[in-house]
Amino acid sequence: MKIAFLGPRATFTDIAVRELFPNDEGIPYITIPDCLEAVMKDEVDVCVVPLENALEGSVNITLDYLIHEMKLPIMAEITAPIKQHLLVHPNHQDDWENIEAIYSHSHAIAQCHKFLHHKCKGIPRVSVTSTAAAAKYVRENPQERAAAIANELAAKEYGLAIAKENIHDFDFNHTRFVVLANKPLKLDDQPLEVAGNKTTLMVTLPADDRSGALHQVLSAFAWRKLNLSKIESRPTKTGLGNYFFIIDIEMSMDEVLIPGAIAELEALGCSVDVLGSYPYFQIKKK
Repeated sequence: MKIAFLGPRATFTDIAVRELFPNDEGIPYITIPDCLEAVMKDEVDVCVVPLENALEGSVNITLDYLIHEMKLPIMAEITAPIKQHLLVHPNHQDDWENIEAIYSHSHAIAQCHKFLHHKCKGIPRVSVTSTAAAAKYVRENPQERAAAIANELAAKEYGLAIAKENIHDFDFNHTRFVVLANKPLKLDDQPLEVAGNKTTLMVTLPADDRSGALHQVLSAFAWRKLNLSKIESRPTKTGLGNYFFIIDIEMSMDEVLIPGAIAELEALGCSVDVLGSYPYFQIKKK
């Protein structure tokens, strides 16, 4: 298969692709919308994009495009540990404390706030499209006293030196990536073991905005003993105060419980869309 991922090579998304699809061809794209568009145009079979980080929360552009622009079903999910390092050009390895700019993705910069505050105070932080793009920039501009926040694979891919290891604020730093495709995927022969199954719904509350509507929604799952691992509100983009909810159920789509909950929600006047019912995988720390 051809698999689009948020590039360039050696992003955390690239790592997820290599772990889940080691025998397939990964193709880097510059932005998350580019990845989704590649699937819609049949340039690739699958795309893998980040959905949520344990420290920084949801990747809003992924959610917004899935809901409002390109409704691709979720086929699988993979969670990967995130280790951020400070990378510099080998020319500046010995005097990295004199760097004049730090490049990375905005989420990665936020994940390393404590280190940057105490060790790199006053040094400008420049947001780019990905951690690997930051590493690539530092490699291609050795004349600058610049550093990148990125992973170990990026250091190897772009020939950079790791000035400081593990500069992220918290040890439990993980990112969830979703696998999106227009056609069903066979994931039985993947190297990672299935950690569980999920079903993701998008629920829009009734237009009359009556009190207790959200309580009724949650009750439809509670009395059926359906475990919700996540519920998140997102704006519908139709006016202030108008939201829909993304709900993750910790089980695959069945013939009774989840369809029954959906029918109850629709009877209450809610609009319900199934975004996917899929297995999820976890990459273990090394």
